[in-house]
Amino acid sequence: MIPRYSRPEMTSLWSEEAKLSRWLEIEILACEAMAKRRIIPRKDARTIRRKAKFNIRQVHKNEERTRHDVLAFLEDVASHVGPAGRWIHQGLTSSDILDTTLAWQLRDAADLLIAGVRKVKAAAALRARKHRGMLTIGRTHGIHAEPTSHGIRMALLHDEFCRAEERLVAARDEIAVGKLSGAVGTYAHLDPSIEAFVCKKLKLKPGAATQVVPRDRHAAFALALSLVAASAERWATEFRHLQRTEVGEVEEPFAKGQKGSSAMPHKRNPVNGERICGLARIVRGHAVAALENVALWHERDISHSSAERILFPDATILLDFILNDLEGLVRGHKADAKRMLANLGSSRGLWASQGALLALTRAGLARREAYEAVQKHAMATWLEGGADFTTRLESDPELGRKIGKKGLQEACNALRHLRHEKLIHRRCGL
Repeated sequence: MIPRYSRPEMTSLWSEEAKLSRWLEIEILACEAMAKRRIIPRKDARTIRRKAKFNIRQVHKNEERTRHDVLAFLEDVASHVGPAGRWIHQGLTSSDILDTTLAWQLRDAADLLIAGVRKVKAAAALRARKHRGMLTIGRTHGIHAEPTSHGIRMALLHDEFCRAEERLVAARDEIAVGKLSGAVGTYAHLDPSIEAFVCKKLKLKPGAATQVVPRDRHAAFALALSLVAASAERWATEFRHLQRTEVGEVEEPFAKGQKGSSAMPHKRNPVNGERICGLARIVRGHAVAALENVALWHERDISHSSAERILFPDATILLDFILNDLEGLVRGHKADAKRMLANLGSSRGLWASQGALLALTRAGLARREAYEAVQKHAMATWLEGGADFTTRLESDPELGRKIGKKGLQEACNALRHLRHEKLIHRRCGL
């Protein structure tokens, strides 16, 4: 991933140095496991632990000749170890090292992503509590519906990222599978206890495999990343809508000295939200490649390998960046309570239509008759201007007799829509 959308801690997991260091540790642990079972001399295992190392430049130079990354690596490591190096890679195949390393990397990447989700949740919880009771108009199809609160919005964001955390935890547990079982996964040249020893040291699980760990695990991981990115995009889109000039209820942070446009000095654009939406598309796109990697020929082909060199580093680095962006957006956004109330009032009481409808049905009118009576006044409010919706209801003598002044006041009281706000917060984990 380009540096613009990368953060150091996640990026470092995918560096060439980090990858080869993990390869080396797996090879060393396998030798130590074999020494423990007296398959190889213990003194040789100690020598391997002491002397084994690699030189990246030499590995790359070797690969120009071998056209095989693992063999190029093993040649360089053996050159540093001496005679004991003959035990390195005993009974193993390349994918034993590659897949175990990938599981290790993805497990650690998931830990960073889970930490990022928890920061988003913490920011959402803070804002949900802060904005409890802050009335705003809810919208369906982009049209005024009924009142809600900005606190409920933020509680729902918190709830969604509780699920995001659960998905990432499940994906981390599913992907954390190591494999040291040889060319077609039958342990023909290496006892399963060697795999168990290495996996235990790395906090991975051993699992059944062919030459490779089945790629449905990896597809599930990529899909979990895509779902989390989709949730981030959903809320970024909401913030973008709320920042539109005509809405103006929310504004993302705008730093001192920040510029919104090269041409128009007045601009304060929702660039964080737009960036999140754009990057989420890339993360989702990588899930397609992960799904197509599931179907490999026989015990293994290599078609998945090239795709995975790109998709997993890029998807995890991007989602890490997205989560950091979203956390800053949620924590730092400005909520304009006055503008929310102004927007609530701009539809001139039409949000009370369902309350009036229900009041009439409770008073004995058939639902169709009540609906048509309320809709008549609602459409007049939309199209004719003049009196607002509540005034029109009050001025209708038949409806006034049916509902009564108290019933009408109850139907048109915006605060009744927040009666269960605390319950919603509790159900959202707050």
